[in-house]
Amino acid sequence: MNKRKLEESDDGDRPSKQLNSNQKNNNNNKSVEPEETYTVEENNNWIPKKESYSQKYYDILEKRKDLPVWKQKAEFIEKIKKHQTIILVGETGSGKTTQIPQFVVDAGLVKPNTMVGVTQPRRVAAISVAQRVADEMDFKIGEEVGYSIRFEEKTSSKTFMKYLTDGMLLRESMHDPLLERYSVIILDEAHERTLSTDILFGLIKTVLKKRPDLKLVVMSATLEAGKFQKYFDNAPLMQVPGRLHPVEIFHTPEPERDYLEAAIRTVISIHKSEGEGDILVFLTGEEEIEDTCLKIQREVKNLRLDPLTTLPLYSTLPIYQQSRIFEPSEHRKCIISTNIAETSLTIDGIVYVIDPGFSKQKTYNPRSRVESLLVSPISKASAKQRAGRAGRTKPGKCYRLYTEKSFREELEVQTHPEILRSNLSSVILQILRLGVTDLVHFDWMDAPVPETMMRALETLHYLGALDGEGNITKTGEIISEFPLDPQLAKILITSPTFKCSNEALTIAAMLSVPNVFQRPKDNRNDADAAKKNFDHYEGDHLSLLNVYHAYKKNQENTNWCYDNFLNFRALKQADNVRSQLARIMSKYKLSLESGDASSRYYYQNIRRCLATGFFMQVAKLEKKNQYLTLGDEQSVIFHPSSGLTKKPEWVIYNEFVLTSQQYIRTVTEVKFEWLMETAGAYFNDMCAGQNPPKKTKDIIEKNRKYLSTNNYNNNNNQKR
Repeated sequence: MNKRKLEESDDGDRPSKQLNSNQKNNNNNKSVEPEETYTVEENNNWIPKKESYSQKYYDILEKRKDLPVWKQKAEFIEKIKKHQTIILVGETGSGKTTQIPQFVVDAGLVKPNTMVGVTQPRRVAAISVAQRVADEMDFKIGEEVGYSIRFEEKTSSKTFMKYLTDGMLLRESMHDPLLERYSVIILDEAHERTLSTDILFGLIKTVLKKRPDLKLVVMSATLEAGKFQKYFDNAPLMQVPGRLHPVEIFHTPEPERDYLEAAIRTVISIHKSEGEGDILVFLTGEEEIEDTCLKIQREVKNLRLDPLTTLPLYSTLPIYQQSRIFEPSEHRKCIISTNIAETSLTIDGIVYVIDPGFSKQKTYNPRSRVESLLVSPISKASAKQRAGRAGRTKPGKCYRLYTEKSFREELEVQTHPEILRSNLSSVILQILRLGVTDLVHFDWMDAPVPETMMRALETLHYLGALDGEGNITKTGEIISEFPLDPQLAKILITSPTFKCSNEALTIAAMLSVPNVFQRPKDNRNDADAAKKNFDHYEGDHLSLLNVYHAYKKNQENTNWCYDNFLNFRALKQADNVRSQLARIMSKYKLSLESGDASSRYYYQNIRRCLATGFFMQVAKLEKKNQYLTLGDEQSVIFHPSSGLTKKPEWVIYNEFVLTSQQYIRTVTEVKFEWLMETAGAYFNDMCAGQNPPKKTKDIIEKNRKYLSTNNYNNNNNQKR
């Protein structure tokens, strides 16, 4: 590999400040004065104060004082008191996520019966950081310091600091448009430019004009500060250094054909020949990560190397398993993670980073209305963030599995904001609920493509959420209340008509949690056999229903879940989600009904109900195993995880997946006439226009003609 040290010209790769050993020793030798623990201002008297603190509190306090941001506490407090909005750029590991909210409290800026709200783009970060801050403040999580993520909230009447996902704050704004429960809002990881964060930019900017008492801190880990400053009316900038040690960068001399094999090879090489320190490998998804963990363990065993603790990390991994990455190990750790470890989590002990240069990114095709996750090259900003994970505790090394030329000439400077590559249906409905009618002139930081906005409005119209004038209908209001994709919410709304509300609730809940089927890398055959016991011959949505019914029938038993290779925590979460969704249905007087399970129409009614929401995600059998998706006309096959063994003529699907092949996942059989009944206007419009998709038009017209002829013949037979 080519080797070079980080230079000043690397545009932010080099730490802007380093602590020398004397400085660090001085910090460590400081005595702990109790009066330093809180600098509580007069108007902070309502916040609970402790008469004494645990030894753990004082131990953590010493570590807090070593964080780069601690040295700028007074500067931050002075700035936030003087200005309504400030932009804070702090490199990963600077301590901004945990310390800035506490500085806000210490500054006396949290008014009685309000909170400081700190947004995170990822659920795992919201939970783990809230827990850390609760420990730092010597409070119990869920009391004074809490968190809120989709379908889970841990707060109380005493909560004055809440970490929450950006999507949850956006949802809260529908019922609290001026965000009056907050004195200070901190938008963390703003550089990630998630869909919800971008919408919050525009909404909060408007709220700030109506609420001079509200303070906003926008925190970013990358130097795109100028853009943020300009957007927020030239708000002042504060910079905090991050890494304490230099990082060496290595590039491959030639492009790697197989980045997975190269990553495994590099892990083994480091483990064999490099000094102490943990390894962090960035990969793109759960399956890839689990496979690589298994292969690394095999290599270590075959080569008779010292033990290596291999740990996966991805967003759907249960929290208790995610927490293992923070636990000490007697052996070297190798953490294999998605880009969740880029900025959202700080993992001490990492000395070696392996960066293949890819991540999964959400992409949306407005013409086909298909949203999918694609493996794509990362940006320069992401590459620098990844390198920055090394060198937190000692000098580190980053191995980039791509050439230096690729880094300089091929990688984009920044990752494209989600708003430029996402389905906007859900957020546009939320914006409209907030009373924003002029979407074109909404204060976007980066305006979405007009075609994407038009498709979102059309989708909402076809779902019955908007009328012909673009106004929200009663159905649209109810859809917006569900923390679900609008298509799933529509299914719940129509379910009483088909007498399958309880079944629809279960399916919606099961689709809203991590995969309930477990497939351990060392026991896949048994897991696959166990899954077959729950498969329904008419579709995967019905298989999920079978799993939930069996889970309840077996009294939610953990041993039963284990024996059947089912994720107990995911099922428990689905049960909780289901209860929350049921409460929303009851609030809007949507009756909770079930049909007769012994009736021949029981499963048919459920499938017809599913078609009322998923009619835009339809595929038609074209060849033996090949299906054609209507609209975008992609040739696809069922995902290997599907239990639908027969090949029905028409199917709806939950997800389009592009890996080595084009797959549709979570697939259920439907009939063409159901699609016409529920969404005739949608299919008519698809076939109209100047350039309708040819195959789609031919298929629809042919089947419509066949349906019409059959109905005519049936009517004649009935008359006879």
